[in-house]
Amino acid sequence: MTPLVRRVVAQNPGRFTFTGTGTYIVGHGRVAVIDPGPLLDAHVEALTAALEGETVTHILITHTHGDHSPAAAPLKEITGAPTYGYGPHPVADTQARRAESASGADTAPQEERSDLAFVPDVSTRDGDGIVGDGWTIEALHTPGHISNHLCFALANEKILFTGDHVMGWSTSVIPSPDGNLTDYMANLRRLLDRDDTTYWPTHGPPITRPHDFVRALIAHREQRTAQVLERLAAGDTTAQQIVEAVYTDVDPSLHPAAARSVLAHLVALADEQRVRPVGDGGIDSEWLLVEGST
Repeated sequence: MTPLVRRVVAQNPGRFTFTGTGTYIVGHGRVAVIDPGPLLDAHVEALTAALEGETVTHILITHTHGDHSPAAAPLKEITGAPTYGYGPHPVADTQARRAESASGADTAPQEERSDLAFVPDVSTRDGDGIVGDGWTIEALHTPGHISNHLCFALANEKILFTGDHVMGWSTSVIPSPDGNLTDYMANLRRLLDRDDTTYWPTHGPPITRPHDFVRALIAHREQRTAQVLERLAAGDTTAQQIVEAVYTDVDPSLHPAAARSVLAHLVALADEQRVRPVGDGGIDSEWLLVEGST
């Protein structure tokens, strides 16, 4: 992809993964691997073949969804390299998934199921530096899509590996309760203060005009918030009703995921005291405008 970066794409294409998970190899000889990907034998074999003759010194994880981190386990066993990540899968998300599964209402796509087995060898925090042979990477903690999300900045080439924080083909799902729209927006705006010249997401093509792309993502989310408020004012009260009115051009099979993103907008608006839930504020709750809010 660049003088320092190669990519191996997993054969897990889908509605939430585009052409598949892109696993990045950084450096030559002594290398880092970013997002080893899903636990697919063919992908692990392709990755180890691409690494033949080299030494893996670092395994970096952007976050613990099932298409990003599970293959870290066999790769670590094969190479002996330590893993780096923010932490294990978030408790809030784990509890929500278990509750949804027990009730038969689990709407999470397979690609976002919890990787409960992953625990990083090195807990990596915002601003931490990771230095290898001929390359230097800085970690950026970017919660929003999930609270343990990290991006990785390759200083040598002004590249930012954005995981699912910024994707090259679609907007990110913000799966409440652990997904948080307020955090997501703050961490999008944070990217505008950086001088990265290219983003390499885990899904999709490179983003070569990153500031323009991020501004468009921010504008899209702001427009969606306005639509949510408009639908509440029109009498809709649930995330599902809002989805059916707003996502008219989206395949209905994607509506459950869309509802989880709408819920993230509702939770953010509740934090601003512009709406309030009737009940527990979950996916099936009703929501009402606070008087005077628009």
